[in-house]
Amino acid sequence: MSKKPLNDGTSYPDLEVGHPKHEAVGLPGIFHSMEPALTHLGPARTAKLLTSINQKDGFDCMSCAWPDPDKRKALEFCENGAKAVTWEATPVTVPTTFWAENSLTSLLDKSEYWLGMQGRLTEPVYKRADSDSYEPISWDEAFALIASRLNALPSPDNAAFYTSGRTANETAFAYQLFVRAFGTNNLPDCSNMCHESTGTALGETIGIGKSTIAYDDFEHTDLIIIMGQNPGTNHPRMLTALEDAKKTGATIVAVNPLPEAGLFRYKNPQTARGLLGHGTALADQYLQIRSGGDMALLQAVAKRVLDAEAAALGTVLDHDFLASYTLGLEELKAHLANLDEADVLTATGLSSAEIDELADRYIRADRTIITWAMGLTQQKKSVETLRDLINLLLLKGNIGRPGAGASPIRGHSNVQGDRTMGVWEQMSDSFLDKLAAEFSFEPPRKHGTDALQTIEAMQRGDISIFFAMGGNFVGAISDTAAAEAAMRGTSLTVQVSTKLNRSHVVTGREALILPTLGRTEVDVQATGAQFVSVEDSVCAVHGSHGRIPPVAPGILSEIAIVSRLARATLGAAGADGAGGADAGEASAGRTGAPGARGGRIDWKGFEDDYDLIREHISHVVPGFENFNADVRRKGGFILPNGPRDSRTFNTATGKAMITVNHLEPIVRPEGRLILQTMRAHDQFNTTIYSLNDRYRGIKAGRDVVFVNPLDIVELGLVDGQRVDVYSEWPGETDRVLPNIRVVSYPTAKGCAAAYYPEANVLIPLASAADRSNTPVSKAILVRLEPVGALVSP
Repeated sequence: MSKKPLNDGTSYPDLEVGHPKHEAVGLPGIFHSMEPALTHLGPARTAKLLTSINQKDGFDCMSCAWPDPDKRKALEFCENGAKAVTWEATPVTVPTTFWAENSLTSLLDKSEYWLGMQGRLTEPVYKRADSDSYEPISWDEAFALIASRLNALPSPDNAAFYTSGRTANETAFAYQLFVRAFGTNNLPDCSNMCHESTGTALGETIGIGKSTIAYDDFEHTDLIIIMGQNPGTNHPRMLTALEDAKKTGATIVAVNPLPEAGLFRYKNPQTARGLLGHGTALADQYLQIRSGGDMALLQAVAKRVLDAEAAALGTVLDHDFLASYTLGLEELKAHLANLDEADVLTATGLSSAEIDELADRYIRADRTIITWAMGLTQQKKSVETLRDLINLLLLKGNIGRPGAGASPIRGHSNVQGDRTMGVWEQMSDSFLDKLAAEFSFEPPRKHGTDALQTIEAMQRGDISIFFAMGGNFVGAISDTAAAEAAMRGTSLTVQVSTKLNRSHVVTGREALILPTLGRTEVDVQATGAQFVSVEDSVCAVHGSHGRIPPVAPGILSEIAIVSRLARATLGAAGADGAGGADAGEASAGRTGAPGARGGRIDWKGFEDDYDLIREHISHVVPGFENFNADVRRKGGFILPNGPRDSRTFNTATGKAMITVNHLEPIVRPEGRLILQTMRAHDQFNTTIYSLNDRYRGIKAGRDVVFVNPLDIVELGLVDGQRVDVYSEWPGETDRVLPNIRVVSYPTAKGCAAAYYPEANVLIPLASAADRSNTPVSKAILVRLEPVGALVSP
């Protein structure tokens, strides 16, 4: 029976709306970090964990991919990191009686917050095809069941294997190896929904889809432009780097539709100035751009840079760099000569004077860093927007020298590392060739499905088994109703998880939940205590060591789960490449797995000793040649990066590509707003830590839409009124987020904002970024109708 997802159309009765803040952290940040930890973990457990997080011999925070400074403080965490640790390390567990007491039908009405608050998962559970509830199952029975269902498929491509960004390097490598040994490249991952546009744009223009800066570059830059990003909530430790940059004389410009507290002023909780004084003002200029207007802004600034060079030849552009390392400058000049300023002003909602000021700052700066997050990557023209961002950096040679470069800031702690390890549906032939040579089997070469394509394949009946290594796929992806219907049409869903979420409730005909260790927990295998590794946003790789005992006996690590599933599905191949006798029997009747049953893959060895996985990685993945030795060094090691290290650009031409991108401003019809989805402060992706959004003035609720006060008047509404939010799509029935409270908020004129994932219901699967296929969550045309009103056409 279909149920409304997440938001059931009722209000939060205790919702309070206050005033937005204009400063971040300080004493309130300390209180809101420590109070949940001390309450739920106790003093001793809190002290042990929070003094280990992000330390060189501790564990890596799971809440973001912000890099660690070489010289670390005794306490190297932020408020959201503390909450993530509290959430994972809770001693509360889901009791065995829970499954009999709570049917799936009853759980459909529970929110993400309620589900997560039930505690840690401690035993495998199974939902039979004819059942409305889970029941405990043994590990051996669970792996045998999954293996039998996988091996009964007509083709390996009838299964998809999702990966969350919390998955460590070693797990990711073993996982993609299992999937490819099974015979498919269907490896959708969370990057498909966030920074896929970054990888596409940067890969084409500079030859690598990663940051071109190091952590220390923030202290050596003149100008930092922060676009589509809210560091005060999504990666608060970045605020310290911004403060350090300000101390060395850097200027900061923020470009964002909403005013965000962390971009105005930072009160560093580890300094007297931050605790007792006024802190540090960050943004010297704040451009409240209209949602979807970033491409127009970047082109307008680039045109002003070119015009300044034309007015004073040889004084603005880096001609030596452009001549030696780039192609496409003349084409860009010709294209931008025709840029219409009126179109720019309409698209951005800014004035020419504001754009002039930004351009002047960029021209004067010798070294510039541009950082961005999903405000740029989840637009229809995201790839083109980011290509224009690279254009702007290239004009002044701001790639490949200290204090300058492109800096995508990623949200999951190892989403970048997972891609490095091969978790991608489109891995290169060179990677697959190395995999084949290392393990003596032929990986499939046909590209697999990404996140949106996986849902579409489910709708067609082409994917019938869905396996998720972490995450909350149904909760995270767009078009909630379509995604849930597609998932219910599968034959089997499997979730490897630490806590409950929506994806455990919306299942295939059969379903399994496999509990796994958290990153905070000690992982002991046959050869002793193990550790894993992660890669952060600036290509630094370091180890992560659990610090507390597992919350319950019998929970397996992610690597153990992959290893045992592989042995059950493929057969027990050892180091000599001999397959188990049951492998051929298990795969009887299934076709389409080229060489999948052979190979030199010692799955049992992988589980017993993670060094063996790292040894194989060192033979397959560039930059990891001495993995086991390098990762044991304090602080780990930095991966090679052509653009950063030597201005080497691994593009089709061997040069950095300056590109021509055609501006298509979003047309906002009368009576409509451009809505973006966003996270609240007490939230990590779809994980809801509390119902508060402190910096935006929201308490005890999430059913709100933020609207500029001028727009509220123009639409004939009032602050506090309840409305239904409708999104409009050509040729489709309007989608609705029901019964939402209007909050008067100083967002950009003509724009609105609502919380993710609740607002995912407004976005159809077909609304995806050109070429990267990332869901478009930052430029949704909506209308607001008073609750109970006759719906207008």
